[in-house]
Amino acid sequence: MTNPVFGTKEENIDYVARYGVYAVIADSEKEKIILVQAPNGAWFLPGGEIEAGEDHFRALKRELMEELGFEATIGNFFGQADEYFYSSHRQTHYYNPAYLYDVINYEKVSQPLEDFNNLKWFSIKEAILKLKRGSHRWGIEQWQKKYKIEH
Repeated sequence: MTNPVFGTKEENIDYVARYGVYAVIADSEKEKIILVQAPNGAWFLPGGEIEAGEDHFRALKRELMEELGFEATIGNFFGQADEYFYSSHRQTHYYNPAYLYDVINYEKVSQPLEDFNNLKWFSIKEAILKLKRGSHRWGIEQWQKKYKIEH
């Protein structure tokens, strides 16, 4: 199976690879999903860039502590979705392979280490509409298929 691809890879553009790992985190009823709003106003699944020497789990656990203050148990791997985009903030074109997981349980153990993000729980439908990245929407769709969630 080939990875789904979002965005358009333009000719004669140098893309910087930015490997990221992200999580679908639902409430206990699987009715709402938490999203992170960056300072630029865009909404994303919790997660972020995999740093040198990190595997997916270590990177995702670090990101969830930084962004949410959550200790989490990582669950299912849904796959890799590739995304091409331009960051006007960084004035850079990115190739962003996103590795998508779900979290099967979590505990809020501290305030987020990053204090510049906005966190909010949304209905599944609203979360999909809010998300900036197609790869993140795809992650929620895979989560819905896994748990047979219709809404």
